[in-house]
Amino acid sequence: MRYITFALAKGRLAKKSLELFEQIGITCEEMKDEKTRKLIFTNEELGYRFFLAKANDVPTYVEYGAADIGIVGKDTILEEGRSLYEVYDLGIGKCRMCVCGPESARECLENHELIRVATKYPGIAKDYFYNKKHQTVEIIKLNGSIELAPIVGLSEVIVDIVETGATLRENGLLVLEEVCPLSARMVVNQVSMRMENERIAGLIEQLRGVIV
Repeated sequence: MRYITFALAKGRLAKKSLELFEQIGITCEEMKDEKTRKLIFTNEELGYRFFLAKANDVPTYVEYGAADIGIVGKDTILEEGRSLYEVYDLGIGKCRMCVCGPESARECLENHELIRVATKYPGIAKDYFYNKKHQTVEIIKLNGSIELAPIVGLSEVIVDIVETGATLRENGLLVLEEVCPLSARMVVNQVSMRMENERIAGLIEQLRGVIV
């Protein structure tokens, strides 16, 4: 039996994913050792392998077949735009992708004015403004503290992930438009889906049993 390989997005998502897998009897004790330097973890009995990767890289590993299955946020799937099957919404890590800014920016959005949009997600922002809103905007890619952009005048609005909205409120910003809901998804390599259909379908079925 060949291994089925999982690529898990590092951090909270990997931890929550492993907790889910444990509920259906898939365990990997050595992954819990925080001091380990190992990169690949194996459950020989069940024929599963696991590795941790940066969220942005998970869809790449899956598309090219280095991993059969990936667990990653919907935001990363949309931004990376890789060729893979999105097979299941795990319902963990729920949040929203939103257009945020000061109240004064609401009018610019309603009137479809030419504005600047700062974001870590230029692909998602471009698709939203150009294809859904049909509004021409200038998109500025940033890597951290996106909320700073409208405060210092770099942009009128931002496109970013919103969980509680506390950071926005503290900085005088608010959600102006919702782009899409987000959560962790299971993605599968297209060839693996055909070759290992029975095992992968069985796994999804088991997860359905524990995810309400």
